[in-house]
Formats: sequence, structure tokens, C-alpha cells
Amino acid sequence: MSASDILACGIDLGGTQIKTVQVAAGGHIAQRRLLPTDDSATAPRWKETIRGVVAPHASHVGLAAPGLADAAGRKITALPGRLLGLEGLDWTEFLERPAVVLNDAHAALLGETWRGAARGRQHVVMLTLGTGVGGAVLCEGRLWRGAIGRAGHCGHMSLNPRGVPDIVGTPGSLETAIGECTVRARTGFASTQALVAAARAGSDPARRAWEESVEALAAGIVSLINVFDPEMVVLGGGITAAGDMLFAPLEQFLARMEWRPAGRRVPVVRAELGGWAGAVGAAWQALYGQDHRISGSLCGAG
Repeated sequence: MSASDILACGIDLGGTQIKTVQVAAGGHIAQRRLLPTDDSATAPRWKETIRGVVAPHASHVGLAAPGLADAAGRKITALPGRLLGLEGLDWTEFLERPAVVLNDAHAALLGETWRGAARGRQHVVMLTLGTGVGGAVLCEGRLWRGAIGRAGHCGHMSLNPRGVPDIVGTPGSLETAIGECTVRARTGFASTQALVAAARAGSDPARRAWEESVEALAAGIVSLINVFDPEMVVLGGGITAAGDMLFAPLEQFLARMEWRPAGRRVPVVRAELGGWAGAVGAAWQALYGQDHRISGSLCGAG
């Protein structure tokens, strides 16, 4: 396959890694690349890295990044304290070609709906469980952005109005209850991986701490189910590497909490694309744009 066969380039800009995919005709993923972000406070190099990986013949470029994207899809408008130089950067001007910009969790949901666990669905909620807790909502086959692009930040829903405020000021948020950013304060363990390993090895304090986090996640999920009535909930992010240690207790908590009219439950599944979902979703956005439905024939192309 030659460079001229590439239709779109999808880029997922993260705090430590940049993931890129090149998409050919029919939605075929022709190439994947993983590069360091190199977000040095004095001389960040990620902008030039991205400029260098965009295929010369790619007529469509999609960029996923943390923060709020503007309505025109040209820049990230709000991302305090991270990725110096990203806020306000117009990617169409910088790359000297049309570029569509969107939030990274929004992009992950588009990727999973195009090529992953939610393929063909029209109503989906996704949570990304990692350092923080991100999210996105698909409604009638379209990504729901909200008034300023804030929709889907499900990690900042409040589960306890008297809880400690999170990074955006929400008290007792879902992100605080299960995000990697608070695991040491919540449990005394250095990481979620260490917490889960100790629980798996039989530590009662670790098991109780982990199950408390999973119970909070279940409460958040059933709240989202009641608000959005999705066909499916997709869980992505590094914390899902816990596998059965996450999904087995989660199912038990959901069985107790979830409203299931006529016995109908909403499946909660693990994302299929892993860390590549954001780049794949960014490529879809670049190819088809935010005014198109991702469900149906486009979702199944290729």
C-alpha cells in the first residue's frame, strides 16, 4: 500500500504517549505508531512530532486530546496545567491542512462504535478509567457534545455531596472514588495495579478497598443508565486491565443496583480497541465529520 492510498490520519495526544493511525479505503487501519509525547516544560516537542507523522497524502486529519474542543473542531479551548501550548492552538493552521480536533474520551467512543465493542450501536455510554475518569455519550448514533463540549465528563458526576472536591470542584466524584489519581490517598497503595494484585493475593484490606471503589463505579454506571438509557456501557482505560477482578464484582453490584424493567439489563463490556480507540475515533471524525451518524452503514464500512 502506497502513501497515496491513505485517506485519513488519526492522532491521540496523551500526556506520555502519542498514538497515530493511518486509515485507507474502506476504513482499513493501514499503520499504527506509538511515540513519546515529550512534554518538557522548557521545550515541548510534541507539536513537531505530530507534524512529522501526518502522512503527506492524508487529506483528512483528526486529533484527539484532553480538554474541551471548540464548536468548530479546530482547537482545544480549555486544558489548564498540561501540555503547554495546546490550549488555543489552531491545528488547521499549524498543520497547513484541514484538521478536526475533539476530546480524547469522545474520540475513544467514536473509535469503539466504528471498529470496536459498540459497533453498530446507536445509544452508548463510555467510561475511560485511568489516571482520571473520562467519558462520552452516543445518542441516536451521534456524539453528544453539549453546549460547550463538556458533555460526557462522567467522572465528574457527584456520588457524595460532602466528599472532597475533585480537580473541577465536584464533591465526592466518581473520578475521586476510582481514578488512579487518588488511589494512594484512598487505599495506601501506590497504584491501582498494586491494589488489585494485593486483593487477588488474598489481602482483606486491599479487597475491601478495591470493592469499595468498584461499588462506587457501579453506582455511577446505574445513574448513567437511568439518565441516558443506553444499549450498552463500554469501559476502557488502564484500570480495565484488572479483568475479572473488576468485572466480576461489578456485575454483582450492578445486579443489586440497576433498574431492569421486565428483566432487561444493560450490558457493561470492556473496550476492544484498548489504547488505540482515541486515534481510530479521531480518524473517523476526520473522514465523516461531527454532523454524521456513526451507526449504520458508515460504522460497518470495510
